[in-house]
Amino acid sequence: MTLEANTEKFTFQAEVARILDLMAHSLYSKKEIFLRELISNASDAIDRLRFERFSRADLAEDDGEPLRIRVAYDKDARTITVSDNGVGMSRAEVIENIGTIARSGTAEFLEALSREQRGDSSLIGQFGVGFYSAFVVAERVELTTRRAGLAAGEGVRWESDGKGEYVVETVDRPDRGTTIVLHLREGEDDLLNGYRLRSIIQRYSDHISLPIVMAAEDESAQAEETTVNQASALWTRPKSELSERDYHDYYRHVSHDYTDPLAYLHSKVEGRYEYTLLLYIPSRAPYDLWVPQARQGVKLHVQRVFILEDSGELLPRYLRFVRGVIDSADLPLNVSRELLQGSRAVSHICSSAVKKVLKLLNDLARNEPDKYAVFWKEFGAVLKEGIADDPPNREEIAELLRFTSTRSAGQEADVSLQDYVDRMKEGQDKIYYLLAPTLAAATASPHLEAFRKKGVEVLLLGEAVDNWLVTGLLQEFGGKRLQSVTQGVPDFGGLEDEAEKEAASKASAEYAALLGKLKEILAGTAYDVRMSSRLTTSPACIVANEAETDFTLARRMRGSGLPSQPVLELNAEHVLVKRLNERQDDPRLADWAHVLFGQAVLTLGARIDDPASFADRLNGLLVALTEDGTTG
Repeated sequence: MTLEANTEKFTFQAEVARILDLMAHSLYSKKEIFLRELISNASDAIDRLRFERFSRADLAEDDGEPLRIRVAYDKDARTITVSDNGVGMSRAEVIENIGTIARSGTAEFLEALSREQRGDSSLIGQFGVGFYSAFVVAERVELTTRRAGLAAGEGVRWESDGKGEYVVETVDRPDRGTTIVLHLREGEDDLLNGYRLRSIIQRYSDHISLPIVMAAEDESAQAEETTVNQASALWTRPKSELSERDYHDYYRHVSHDYTDPLAYLHSKVEGRYEYTLLLYIPSRAPYDLWVPQARQGVKLHVQRVFILEDSGELLPRYLRFVRGVIDSADLPLNVSRELLQGSRAVSHICSSAVKKVLKLLNDLARNEPDKYAVFWKEFGAVLKEGIADDPPNREEIAELLRFTSTRSAGQEADVSLQDYVDRMKEGQDKIYYLLAPTLAAATASPHLEAFRKKGVEVLLLGEAVDNWLVTGLLQEFGGKRLQSVTQGVPDFGGLEDEAEKEAASKASAEYAALLGKLKEILAGTAYDVRMSSRLTTSPACIVANEAETDFTLARRMRGSGLPSQPVLELNAEHVLVKRLNERQDDPRLADWAHVLFGQAVLTLGARIDDPASFADRLNGLLVALTEDGTTG
């Protein structure tokens, strides 16, 4: 609704309105986080200005004003002001970023908050809704901004009381940047105190490398400004000067995650190339971990100047959960993504960073297995991508993989490949695995029966990435070949004795006629019918033909639930199979054949192509059984 030529009134988008209501009425603990969030946003705005100066000639000129963040208060007006001389916003950016469009994390924030206590403010910031925290303490907020590169008359003023509407108007603003004025609610006057504001800044924002300034409290020096924070890049300071709290505080700033990281590394490398790494392993996955367009969490600095956020040039995609900073002294300040891709220095730095992160994870796995279990639960599926993405480090990544197995203590993935190899049975020369759509399906699979009887451990794999992991990329570990228990004729290596081989050969001869008839009946449905050495209690199962990719991969590719060449295997010791062999002239043999095949399909977790026919055949057999009390 247009009020004047340059003034418009808007209604908040529904999810934003819900967030504002939560800010005003629910998030009551640690109210001072509003200042942390506004300062963090101001710092990001200045970082973006630095970045744009390298790509836009019209922004390259420096106006002589040092980059800084100002915090001020006015007791009489009951206001707190946070301002920066960063990149600023245009009118369109103000409308897009504040109010009319739910930003990427808004819905996830609401969902996460509904699972937490309403008073927990730790979620703010992680989901990109930090600006709205101003309404925790303010009854009305005014924002004035001008984007770098625009004329003075193209400034924008935004105002709202957070109750459903906001106003945007064009104003004159002589300088670029953003100024936010908070009109405090009743009862928040304790914030109108220089010492209080300084203590909040030093607690939450001391690690920010930009100066955060406030007017001097001394009345005789009102015109002077003092820097409240240390205003030095934390990663440039000696480790001996830094505490764990310093590292954790910086992690919260760089990641917008207000839980402590699981681990971090701080390394300064000198030699052919000079660079510093400060990298963190989070303790929980960000909401956009699986969003392809999501930015990765590492920022590149050159001589302490922010250059760009990583989008795959610094760390490979499978390490996209890593947060932190890489600061190089050997790259030009005007470095671009194109220069990064062809830079030997960047290639060296990236390779070193990857190896250090993998070593950090390895140390975590060895020395703090409980923490590593948390990491694996959050990021294990992502790390598995590295088997395909990073061939030079495949062995190191393989050592970090964890799986659930038939010997797992619980449902958690707690078995490494080295654990498996170390406890292999005497005579076992393969690592056995089972791919299934779910862990429950894997645990109940008839394909495991013979392996359980022999006491052979089997890895149970249920994630989509596992198909690619074991069928084409990770074919051996520690000199032991990986073998699917659902593909081809079971190969027990040295675990099968002569008596078992003789029994299998005898069964194949004894059931040859039945197998021939069943194969004829199931022509076009089953690629083959044969006797099984993998079953002990189930009458039948489906396996993939020897020459085919593992059937679970085939199923997910084709969407049918079966391999393209399904083989029906029968258990010679099952009473049903024995009776069918004794009564091969039974007129209902075809019905039994199709029911056995359908039953095997169901235990596989797949889909029967014609469920109505399956039900009709099964009902007919049940009726016959009630009439004569036999299987025939």
